[in-house]
Amino acid sequence: VECSSAEEALAAAGAGADIVLLDNLAPQELHVVAAQVKAAHPRVTVEASGGIVLGTLAQFLGPHIDVVSMGCLTHSAPALDFALRV
Repeated sequence: VECSSAEEALAAAGAGADIVLLDNLAPQELHVVAAQVKAAHPRVTVEASGGIVLGTLAQFLGPHIDVVSMGCLTHSAPALDFALRV
C-alpha cells in the first residue's frame, strides 16, 4: 500500500498490508516512520520510494527499510533508436 504519512502507513499495516511503500518522504522522516511501522508490525515489508536517485540513495538506507525503489532507473534512462530487419 502506498502511504505518505505515518498515520497512513500504520493504518495500512494494521489492516493487513504485506508491504508498506513510504512515498516521497524526506530521509529523516522516512526513518522515523519506518521504525514506527516495524515496531508495531515487525513482519511488514517497508519500501522507500519517491525522489531517490543514485546520489541520494545512501540517505534512504537504514535498518528499518527493506526495499528501495528508484524510478530514475526507468524514467530517466536515455532512449536508444534502433531497428531490426528480418
